[in-house]
Amino acid sequence: MISLDTRLTTAAAFKALYDTTGWGPPERDTDYYARALAGSWFSVSAYAGDELVGFARVISDGHLHAFITEMIVAPAFQAQCLGSQLLDAALAACHAASITDVQLFCARGKQGFYEKHGFLPRPQDGPGMQLVTGV
Repeated sequence: MISLDTRLTTAAAFKALYDTTGWGPPERDTDYYARALAGSWFSVSAYAGDELVGFARVISDGHLHAFITEMIVAPAFQAQCLGSQLLDAALAACHAASITDVQLFCARGKQGFYEKHGFLPRPQDGPGMQLVTGV
């Protein structure tokens, strides 16, 4: 059975789940993730027993803008509507704060999932840029 929890997860659990994505170098230490979690405005975690199997995190000014910065579901728990539950919880927190501008970066191949939840891709000639560094 999966349970959702809005208390911030531990950095060790977050790192273990994050490492399943291949998004960052696995040699990053737990403190790196602790510092990232400290900047969270809202988070929701999904647990199978004591194991973190899903996580969504929002950074925000709490009023005007929100950015969903992680949406992670462990591979063994994907395709079970867990991502939808996490996203719904994150969006509910944004809507409760009357935040109407919610943005995210979408992992390759996951665009359809977010479109089902009302997200639209930005137009090629629209606003938004990204700085990519080797840091």
